[in-house]
Amino acid sequence: MTDVRNINLNRLSIFVSVIEAGSLSEAARRTGLAKSVISTHLSRLEAEVGAALLLRNPRHFGLTVAGRQFFEACTAILRQVDEAVTALDRENLDIRGLLRVTTSVDFGATVVTPVLVSLINQFPGLKVDLIASDQIVDLVGEGIDVAIRLGWPRDSSHTAALLGSFAQWLVAPPSWSDRLARVQRPQHLVDWPFIELSILERPENWSFTSPDQRVQQVRFDHRLSISTTSAVRTAVMAGGGLAVLPDYQVAEDVALGRLIQVLPDWALPTGGIYAVFPQKRHRSRKVELFLDVIRTKLRYLEARG
Repeated sequence: MTDVRNINLNRLSIFVSVIEAGSLSEAARRTGLAKSVISTHLSRLEAEVGAALLLRNPRHFGLTVAGRQFFEACTAILRQVDEAVTALDRENLDIRGLLRVTTSVDFGATVVTPVLVSLINQFPGLKVDLIASDQIVDLVGEGIDVAIRLGWPRDSSHTAALLGSFAQWLVAPPSWSDRLARVQRPQHLVDWPFIELSILERPENWSFTSPDQRVQQVRFDHRLSISTTSAVRTAVMAGGGLAVLPDYQVAEDVALGRLIQVLPDWALPTGGIYAVFPQKRHRSRKVELFLDVIRTKLRYLEARG
């Protein structure tokens, strides 16, 4: 039995073109290929399918019985491919107009902005407004299509869909690695310099879970309080102290040695990443596409971490 994986599908189109043209010369004119190239493709196609398809004579090409059946099948296949491409083109035409997105400043810079850039590069008819703010934006009043929010959605008047999750890591400057090598439990770090993320409800209090599911509650005594994760990250790199930051913000830094993850076997609580929509608003194709790409990005970040 012929293995379809061994068939060069481009030759199906050449084969159909030759039959429809009625001669090699006319097929060469229509396709822009040399007659010798077309002839080679036809011979190789017959070898790939394991059957004689053509009756050759000096004046024109005829079809064998197998060739006639194969021609009809190829015509149907190429028609289906053409219909599929046409449908895709129609779908891509729907990815146009204005997409308004809001999210937090740091998540927007780290995750959302690269996704939006890839979309506007792929779809020239698409325009995007990104409102990056750590304040809750009025989705209806601002005409927002979708908000990406971290943690837990609080506004029950909107519809929320879980896109993924993020882990939280305790990190430190790499110059502290020797001192940290002697630390075995989170409670040993209570008196170490700590930088808190002030936008959290309880930025000093953290619950650590060991591999054997033992839980330790730690209350850090902060020496520096900062309102954005990017500024906290900079302060840790400068040697200001320990900090708890989301993995999407620091995974690359840890991988490159710019930061170290402290007690990586002890887990901190994870958070949800949600898409939030105004209720009863139709989700356009551009919104659904944006969410598909965000989900793919989050899966990649989770696998990398």
